[in-house]
Amino acid sequence: MVAPPGPAAAGAARRTDAAVPRLVIAAPSSGAGKTTVATGLMAALHARGLRVSPHKVGPDYIDPGYHAVATGRPGRNLDPFLVGEDLVGPLFRHGARGCDVAVVEGVMGLFDGHAGRDFASTAHVARLLDAPVVLVVDASRAGRSVAALVHGFATFDPRVRLGGVILNRIGSDRHEELCREALAGYPVLGAIRRDEAVATPSRHLGLVPAAERGAPAVDAVRRMGELVARSCDLDAIVRLARAAPPLGAAAWDPAEALARAAGGRGEPYRRSGTVVAVAGGPAFTFGYAEHVELLRAAGAEVAAFDPLRDEALPEGTAAVVLGGGFPEVYADRLAANERLRAALAAFGGPIAAECAGLLYLCRELDGRRMCGRIPAAARMTDRLTLGYREAVARRDSLLTRAGERLRGHEFHRTVVDRVPDPLLCWDGGADGFGDARLTATYLHLHWAGKPILAHRLVAAAAKYRWRSARARRPS
Repeated sequence: MVAPPGPAAAGAARRTDAAVPRLVIAAPSSGAGKTTVATGLMAALHARGLRVSPHKVGPDYIDPGYHAVATGRPGRNLDPFLVGEDLVGPLFRHGARGCDVAVVEGVMGLFDGHAGRDFASTAHVARLLDAPVVLVVDASRAGRSVAALVHGFATFDPRVRLGGVILNRIGSDRHEELCREALAGYPVLGAIRRDEAVATPSRHLGLVPAAERGAPAVDAVRRMGELVARSCDLDAIVRLARAAPPLGAAAWDPAEALARAAGGRGEPYRRSGTVVAVAGGPAFTFGYAEHVELLRAAGAEVAAFDPLRDEALPEGTAAVVLGGGFPEVYADRLAANERLRAALAAFGGPIAAECAGLLYLCRELDGRRMCGRIPAAARMTDRLTLGYREAVARRDSLLTRAGERLRGHEFHRTVVDRVPDPLLCWDGGADGFGDARLTATYLHLHWAGKPILAHRLVAAAAKYRWRSARARRPS
């Protein structure tokens, strides 16, 4: 049993953040059970009293939501494509500050990266973090053959250290025995039986986000934790994590990152009380924790609002951020909130929107009335649009400057029918609406990789707030 850390251990953890224990949960392919194992491990370690830092390789927003439920801390993404290789270590250390152990869930198969290469793969991130890898193997249709599979993954890239194996979907005691015998020489850290009770519902873009499920999500994560706790050697897993060496990179700091990006130009509006309203609730669940941290570092007061429930923007709103999510699932309820739609249509301040936010700002979505800030109609399709994009801005907008390069990620099954003059273009595609008060695009951006975006938004918000206040003064 893993004992909770005492005061001395806790103090040591805070003093040695550079050496935070860590490991990566990977798999040979998608569908092997990475999310169940990683989330369950986070929950099991948290239940033992450890402070667990949750991370996810890649751009995914949904898995980090379950990680947050399991640990009580924001789930954070580690994506070399979106933020650059040099920021992976600093962002990891930022998220893991003060924690006892960090668990990083991988993406796809261990060596599957961008454009068929290794870049931005789970293996790539494991190397950048110098972290041991635990391979989750779906053994449901194999016996001794799992050993050949594990051997291949263990030897394919000697730069990646395979620290152990977790056998998933084991059918019986005899099945487990056969697999363990075949894997002699490889540490088997757990054997998990098939358990439909931990299944998580899915729909057109993957798992239903935890924020939409409420109490059932909490219960599901608890069951995942119990399953992993009784099926895995938590002591051995923690020992493996503690074997990771110190990281040389300093922890990322949003204020420092913003100051470097803005060249000190943030001082005029810092601590100005500028309110940036950020959409949340079940329809807008996609967002990176670092975005809010950068907005606050820029001097903004961040106020959350729920477009399904709130009939007005937060008091004093000087800018609006509409992130990603599932407006197509909640189109009827979004349409029914006429007051908020009208408020957004009439709002004269800056608006930054991506994917779900873009759809919400359109004239209509699947025939339902939306905000009408953008003169276009959006609709669901059967086609999944997915992948990283290296985009170039064709002109200035709220967040972009002409000729500027941006790295983003697309993930949707909708289309916007009318984009006469796209804001962004990339190899094989184009998209987006923009002017001095608006940037709206399908691309999900990670502002930690380009902090100037937060600066531009808050600077525009501060100007709007000042002009609005001046206009209200008696002549």
